[in-house]
Amino acid sequence: MGLSQYHAKRDFRKTPEPRGRVLRAKAPSLGYLIQKHAASHLHYDFRLELNGVLLSWAVPKGPSLDPADKRLAMHVEDHPLEYGQFEGTIPKGQYGGGTVMLWDRGTWAPVGDAEAGMRKGHLKFDLDGEKLQGRWALIRTHGSKYGGKAEAWLLVKDNDEHARRGMDARIVDAEPDSVASGRGIDAIAADHGNVWHPNRSAPENVRRGAVKKAKKKTRPDATTEPPSGARRAALPAMISPALCSLVADPPKGGDWLHEVKYDGYRLVCRLARGKARIFSRNAKEWTARFPALARAVAGLDAQSTWIDGEMCAVDEAGRSSFQALQTALSGTDTSHLVFFAFDLPYLDGYDLRDVPLVERKKKLADLIGRSRTTIRYSPEVEGAGGEMFVQACRLNLEGIVSKRADSLYGSGLRTRNWVKVKCIQRQEMVIGGYTDPQGSRAGFGALLLGVHDESGDLRYAGKVGTGFDDIALERIRARLDKLASKTPPFVNPPRAYQARGAHWVKPTLVAEIKFTEWSAGGALRHPSFAGLREDKKASDVVREKPVASPASAPALAAKAQKAPAGRKKKAVNGTRKAHAGKETPARRAAAGVGKKSVQSAGKDSVAGVKLSHPDKLLFPEADLSKLSLARYYESVADWILPQVESRPLSLYRCPDGWGAQCFYQKHADKSVHASVRRVEVPEGKGTATYFSAGSLQALVALVQWGVIELHPWGSRIPNPAKPDRLVFDFDPADDVPWDALVEAVRMLQTLLEKIELPAFLKTTGGKGLHVVVPIKRTVTWTQAKAFTKAIADMMARTFPDRFIASMSKSKRQGKIFVDYLRNAEGATAIAPYGIRARKNAPVSTPIEWGELAKDVRFDHFNVVTVPRRLTRQRKDPWEGLEAASRTLTAAMFGHVGATR
Repeated sequence: MGLSQYHAKRDFRKTPEPRGRVLRAKAPSLGYLIQKHAASHLHYDFRLELNGVLLSWAVPKGPSLDPADKRLAMHVEDHPLEYGQFEGTIPKGQYGGGTVMLWDRGTWAPVGDAEAGMRKGHLKFDLDGEKLQGRWALIRTHGSKYGGKAEAWLLVKDNDEHARRGMDARIVDAEPDSVASGRGIDAIAADHGNVWHPNRSAPENVRRGAVKKAKKKTRPDATTEPPSGARRAALPAMISPALCSLVADPPKGGDWLHEVKYDGYRLVCRLARGKARIFSRNAKEWTARFPALARAVAGLDAQSTWIDGEMCAVDEAGRSSFQALQTALSGTDTSHLVFFAFDLPYLDGYDLRDVPLVERKKKLADLIGRSRTTIRYSPEVEGAGGEMFVQACRLNLEGIVSKRADSLYGSGLRTRNWVKVKCIQRQEMVIGGYTDPQGSRAGFGALLLGVHDESGDLRYAGKVGTGFDDIALERIRARLDKLASKTPPFVNPPRAYQARGAHWVKPTLVAEIKFTEWSAGGALRHPSFAGLREDKKASDVVREKPVASPASAPALAAKAQKAPAGRKKKAVNGTRKAHAGKETPARRAAAGVGKKSVQSAGKDSVAGVKLSHPDKLLFPEADLSKLSLARYYESVADWILPQVESRPLSLYRCPDGWGAQCFYQKHADKSVHASVRRVEVPEGKGTATYFSAGSLQALVALVQWGVIELHPWGSRIPNPAKPDRLVFDFDPADDVPWDALVEAVRMLQTLLEKIELPAFLKTTGGKGLHVVVPIKRTVTWTQAKAFTKAIADMMARTFPDRFIASMSKSKRQGKIFVDYLRNAEGATAIAPYGIRARKNAPVSTPIEWGELAKDVRFDHFNVVTVPRRLTRQRKDPWEGLEAASRTLTAAMFGHVGATR
């Protein structure tokens, strides 16, 4: 265009913008810049130097680091190079009137011929800026979506090492300030004297886009050699914290690092060009809440970093207290709070998330030093997890966190490489009343509890509404009705809203309660009902003081983790275990996932995900709403997440319920909540982006998106080409009886035992059964499919009257299809503990082989019954599955072939 249009749109007698001229001088590199422009509408002006001018595009939403985001970029008139020298204010009433900020600057290099790319409408280029790096593209579009305008382009990030997804891609939100002055757009607007002046020439280094580098701060003992696994990368816009899985016992072995579990707020801190910002684990900015921490991070000897840790209020004994933290935050001074830093995902130009934990912690210790003020390094103990846990419980700490020393930083993922063990306390409590049940819940809503003080008076200590099943609710209510009283038995009864719907009883029943700690006001935190104590007199119940000697500490720790009779869960070999200390989800679900009483616990959101139309019935025949499904995942999260995390997913979406129109979706869509991870998997001659769910928040987000069925791959990221599970799907014809199906899976179990392969069993939620075989990741999908096909073919040839190894429905009558096709690359099977889009919301459920004595198909296990089953289950049917994996050998292939 040149500058003719630029000059035509401006009256330089009124506007102080530079008139400028085309500068043809050759430069060793081409300049690039982005200006954040608060005109009539906020937008970002994307400018590339070419042929002595700045080619310009207005990008309404600004750039995104996610290749899936195609940002509209309207091609506007060329601007003079001088235009990139300032930030300030264009007077109102003039063209483009408003505040302008220099948001990014640097150099660019076209891929191929830039002028040819502009004519073609597809310009590829590499950026080397202070905020944006890597390969990008501008693509012209003539679609009606953009009004048919010929100058509508799309700005797209290439899928390279600088690409990010989800919240990590929101660079404009994470980096809102100027690269020139460090000011925000409002601060620049307030500086009325900073207005463009005509004909001011830009200094050569700014005009040519050279990046001004801040003076590098160096630590005297810092190594210049990045650790193994570090990747050179731009500072991520956002990093989601890695998450822990709750287990019952500390892991054993010397390859674990154990840390204190702090009782505070999980935070991640971002430092860029001397400015620190603080974010919660849900990506909410809390810089204003913790200004002292922001100042401390800004003072660290680093240019750019992300630090992960926990903000705590610490008492004189060094213990963290959530109650004290709440008290501190209710005031105005938070300077005495302590941030315990325990991980370093990024430092000075290097992404460290693929660096082993032990190396990341060394870098972190070097960065923080021996600080004993606002930021402190969280120390670790190598090995000896059991001993550390005993000591933590003895000291009344919340528990410990154990991490594999070689673990990578699983941003946003809940894995078994990081686990937590809590010290759960118990206390006998006197029942002094109860509240009305809500919705369709039977019995009562919550029990009102108390303990006797030193004077013998019964003092109210809170209420408990979790830990009951339907039977307990009815039986306890029957006993409470016989003890009705008109007056409260407490000397300090609950008042106002806390007493709403309360009924008083004579204080004779004693309940045993699990909880995490006593609050400063003498109430229980996170209470959960464990059972009635028939061997205790109510008059003998007082507040227990935890005491323990070194000799009895192990027994104390064991008692703290012991669950009610018949409900103990333990962690084995990294597989999912329910937790004795896990209160709300499973216990609440045991009272009825489909009940409206559950909905009263959180009408519009679960796990931080807001549900639209939470009462929308997705299974009308079972009265199960969208919220019911979200609550189901909340109750079984610790069981299903290990089965789906890090696995690509195919989704079965039923936005209007299972009986309405449903469809499969494999490839990722940017409209889903950022907690749902996007992963790259091989597909055809290239790759494709799939979803993966590694957190409860992700599961709930998929429910919000209308997903009912989850179908994971039999392999994991980052190596999806190598399966770690084989699935034999026994799909019977409608006329095949249950006994014949049982005989069939038993036959396969025997065959697998002969070649020393383990076999685990689950229902499908339909008419069949799945036999799952864990294997080492040593074979390809092609080899896995060939192996399972050989077994299926052998069964069909040996017993042609019972089995068929093809999908032919016409030949299946009276037979069982041994489906091996789920063992091909990209093939999937319904997730263990996954919901099926069928009548009454059946659930694909892992079972013991001994449970085949009765027909457990279809909706025998469903959204309502599975959470109850898990609370009563003595042993995980899939306990040890990961540890049982075997390597497929040539001998195994040969045995199957010989058997044929």
